[in-house]
Order: sequence, then structure tokens, then C-alpha cells
Amino acid sequence: MRFGLVGTGFWARITHAPALASTPGAEFTAVWGRDAAATATLAAAHGATAYNDYGAFLENVDVVAFSVPPHVQASLAIRAAQAGKHLLLEKPIALSAADADKLAATVEEAGVSSVVFFTWRFNTEIRAWLTDEHARGGWFGDGWCGGAAIWLGTSLHEGNPFNTPWRREKGALWDLGPHLVGMLWACLGPVAAVTAVAGKGDVTHLVLRHQSGVTSTVTTTQDAPEAAAGTTVFVWGQAGRSIMPADPVDPVAALRTAATELIVGATAGRVSHPCDVRFGREITRVLAEAEAQLSRP
Repeated sequence: MRFGLVGTGFWARITHAPALASTPGAEFTAVWGRDAAATATLAAAHGATAYNDYGAFLENVDVVAFSVPPHVQASLAIRAAQAGKHLLLEKPIALSAADADKLAATVEEAGVSSVVFFTWRFNTEIRAWLTDEHARGGWFGDGWCGGAAIWLGTSLHEGNPFNTPWRREKGALWDLGPHLVGMLWACLGPVAAVTAVAGKGDVTHLVLRHQSGVTSTVTTTQDAPEAAAGTTVFVWGQAGRSIMPADPVDPVAALRTAATELIVGATAGRVSHPCDVRFGREITRVLAEAEAQLSRP
């Protein structure tokens, strides 16, 4: 299946391009980006064709993988879905509930397959942990009473490759929040309501109320001191405390898994996946509501 990559930035170079080039069943054939020189360089490094015209790019691929800021991704992904292309999306899928709704509706109307790259959800060790967590109670039983997810990041520090304009503007809520909310959703079930509280600087706290009645919390920042940086996710209840594996996730391996599952689904004509555009839409809705609360006087 022919894959085309949209984007030429740091994440595209270190994760998307090498993963697509090494995924069985995937032919990494095309690159499109806004910087012609960067597009040509990335395409040449992987034997792909560089395109300056997005329409011509779409005509020569079966699947479009995105590695661009979310406000750019949404409109380009809609065009790709309308052209009948399957989608490998980044999180968040958009920066507003309206844009996420429009993208999800377009994908459903087009009947194409989609996978959103929630990195943790495609890691072997974390998947095994989730299976065990569900077996010991999970959100569908009475085993877990709540959970907590904390990510103290440093991407706003000078020289960090993730210190990009959209992250500076939208903060940890939109960059790291999708990972944390998405994982607590996977552990404890769909989120019915969110309450957001701003901390010092870009620190954000969320209280999530899940449909099952249990609650969980999120704390995140992109500007933590180096000594405090780290990630912790756990659920707790009658079964004790279950902590998500803390070892660093290999994003290339995780993206290969995501691409493989998209190929399998698209080949079989399946348009649903646990991390498809509909799930991405639900996470966006939670974050958009949190942002709205934070912006109120």
C-alpha cells in the first residue's frame, strides 16, 4: 500500500519517515511539505518522490500519514479523505471540536480507514499492561476506583526540538493532554465531563468524570524543571495500584505498529479502530471543553 507523508519537521524526520520506510506492506513513495527544499531532502533520503502540489501528491498515494501541526492537519486530512485516501493522523486531530467533528464526519462519509497515533497505545509493553489492567477490573467492572496521569515535560526549554510555535501557543493541554486523557479513557472508560484548573505558568490540572462514575486526574506542563521531568500514569482500586510501564517508548516501532494495523484494516475494508478518528474526535472534545473553561474570567 502506497504511503505518502505530509510534513518535513523534526517528528517527520525522526519518526514518521523511518517508520513508514520500514513497515512491511507499506511503500513509502511520496512526501509533501510547505518547504520545498526540506521536502526534497526528506524524500531523497528514503527514495520517495517530492511533491510541491498537494493534489498531485494525493493522486499518487493510498494512505496519507500526517506530521504537521494540528490546525494544519485538519484541513489537509479532510481533502485527503474526500479523495478516498486512508489516514494515519497525529494527535490531537484538530484544535477545536468543530474541526474535529468535520474531519470525523468526512472520514465516515468517505468510508476510509483511519488511525490516530496515540503513541502509548501502540507500544507492546503498555498494551500488555492495559490487558492486565482490564483483566483485574478495568473500567467495565468494579476493580478500579480512579486514576491519575502526570506528565511534567520540558519541551518549552530553549533548544528543545519540540519547542515549536503551535506548542508555545496551545500549551501542554493540547500537546501532552491527548496522551494523558486518552490513556485514562482506555483504562477507566469514556469521559463524560471535565473540570479544568490552571496552575502556575502553563501547568494545567483536569478532573475527569468517566461514564462509569469513577474519576481521574491529569496534571501536565511543558515547562517543568529538568529535575522534576517525568511521566506517571496509574489506576487504583480494590485490585491495588496498577502503574503504566515507565520505560521510554520507541516511537518508530510504535508507528510501525499503527501503520501495520491501518494497512490490515484498510485491506479488509474495516473503518473502525480503537484509536480511529472518532476516538480522536472525542479526545478533542474533552480538551476543547477544558480550554473553554480555562479561558473564562
